[in-house]
Amino acid sequence: MKKMVMGVDGMRCGMCETHVNDAVRKVNGVVRVKSSAARNVTEVVAEDGADEKEIVKAISELGYRVMAYKSEPYERKKLFGIFGGR
Repeated sequence: MKKMVMGVDGMRCGMCETHVNDAVRKVNGVVRVKSSAARNVTEVVAEDGADEKEIVKAISELGYRVMAYKSEPYERKKLFGIFGGR
C-alpha cells in the first residue's frame, strides 16, 4: 500500500472536500481519502497498483489544481501494537 499527500489548489469549503473525496474514491485501488480545504491537502491511501496519474486526473477534472504530491509506502497502524502481527 502507499500513501499520497497532495497539495490541491481551489478547495474552499466542505463541499469542495466532498467532491474531491468522491471523485478520488472512484479510482481503482483507492482505499481511503481525506481532504482539507483549510490546509489545501488531500491524503490518499491506495493499493500499490493504483495509478497515481488517474488520481491526479480525477481531481483536475473537477477544476482543482494538484500543485505537488509525494508518495510513500504505507503500513496500517496496529492497535496498541498487539493486533496485526509484528
